[in-house]
Amino acid sequence: MALPDPKSLNLLNHVPPRLLSAAERYLKAVPLVRDLLSKETDTLLSELEGGLKPYRGKMPAFDRLPVTGRSREEVLRELQALESQEEGRWRDGKVSGAVYNGDSEHIDFLNRVYALHSQSNPLHADLWPSATKFEAEVIAMAATMLGADAANAGRPASEHVCGSMSSGGTESIMLAIKTYRDWARETKGITKPEMVAPSSAHPAFDKAAHYFGVKMVRVPVGADYRADVAATKKALTRNTIVLIGSAPGFPHGVIDPIAELSELARKKRIGFHTDACLGGFVLPFARKLGREVPPFDFRLPGVTSMSADTHKFGYAAKGSSVVLYRGTELRSHQYFTATEWPGGIYFSPTFSGSRPGALIAVAWASLVSMGEQGYLEATRRILETADTIKQGIRAIPELHVLGDPLFVIAFGSETVDIFKVMERLGEQGWSLNGLHKPAAVHLCVTLRHAQPGVAERFLSDLRAAVEHVKANPGEKGTMAPVYGMAAAVPFRGLVSDLLKKYMDLLYKV
Repeated sequence: MALPDPKSLNLLNHVPPRLLSAAERYLKAVPLVRDLLSKETDTLLSELEGGLKPYRGKMPAFDRLPVTGRSREEVLRELQALESQEEGRWRDGKVSGAVYNGDSEHIDFLNRVYALHSQSNPLHADLWPSATKFEAEVIAMAATMLGADAANAGRPASEHVCGSMSSGGTESIMLAIKTYRDWARETKGITKPEMVAPSSAHPAFDKAAHYFGVKMVRVPVGADYRADVAATKKALTRNTIVLIGSAPGFPHGVIDPIAELSELARKKRIGFHTDACLGGFVLPFARKLGREVPPFDFRLPGVTSMSADTHKFGYAAKGSSVVLYRGTELRSHQYFTATEWPGGIYFSPTFSGSRPGALIAVAWASLVSMGEQGYLEATRRILETADTIKQGIRAIPELHVLGDPLFVIAFGSETVDIFKVMERLGEQGWSLNGLHKPAAVHLCVTLRHAQPGVAERFLSDLRAAVEHVKANPGEKGTMAPVYGMAAAVPFRGLVSDLLKKYMDLLYKV
């Protein structure tokens, strides 16, 4: 497939977005252009399909119910075979993020907890009061960890930090934005709400804006990749309901100036959300270990909500997160109630009705079994490993680290194609995250990387990848041109269409 040259596409980035959007609509309306785009996209996806569907033809596939149910032993054998094929890379520490603990004993413990509570559902609090006990305690422990004691001091219970659990960071963020939308509508009469976020804030905020009719206003980050306070202030309008900051941001691993941003929000009497999905269970312990961590949590009076993922560095099983609020009045706007339904009164605190009580129990079990000392030790190992990796990257002349990260390390290059470097590392079994604007790659350091020899192996493979790309500048690779095009192409609708077709491909049997 002949992909456009990213350098030539960069020339169009100076054209106003409105004109580019209009030009894109016009081009896609031309049958010849539309057919050509479809053909090129289909060719690219067909090249990717084999890698996305490696079990096709090798294991049974089902597009309808089997006439006779398979034996449980047979099903378990097949599941075991799949798990055995997939665990190697993450267990050996070759994956950025994804699996944050991975210790066999820890996993076995969490699985036992899940099995004990696999039928529980907090929707039926009368049947499973244990689920609500676990959820309340997880929220309380997370709140205390994130500054609730200081925030609650001298205040009535209704103003204490509170919250709920969700299915993950995206739901926590979406719940917070829905809450601010309804709060602003009821208390301020705002019917055209806006939120202001740095360009580095997670796309879950765009997702929330899309679903809940909130206008997203993105502002640039500074040379240090942190949110620009002056640009944020200029972006405020009378319809602004909430400001966003990250601790740290996913792309570059740096902490936004939360103190300045939240104070700006406090003076304007609007909400401020700290997205600590990544850092919520790292930064408090990093501070206790003597690391320089700027203020980011409820100790700041302007912070009115936070998100922190128990299923990341809280080391719980996938599918749990915490969203916290300063006071029950604000949290009440998250809730849903129905009082006129013939089926009886109905209420739910989050988007889901039924929720997996087992995952709540697992989060609780992870927190109480780790304890403060467990999280301190885990954080110490992660930060020391990150220090080794940062030092090693900076020692490679062709590479540079973006900003001043703590444990999520983004690196780029002015002299070699960083996406080709990432692809070469992929051939060595490493699964890293490609970044855009600017082009870079990042590694989120976890306990998997803190295993003996992993950091050194990564740096050795990274040096070899850089040397290979330098020695083979004409080598195009498979995915590197795609990353380059996606970063440079000004017609974002084309990229969006490609991503939608990619998702369609994932759902093919």
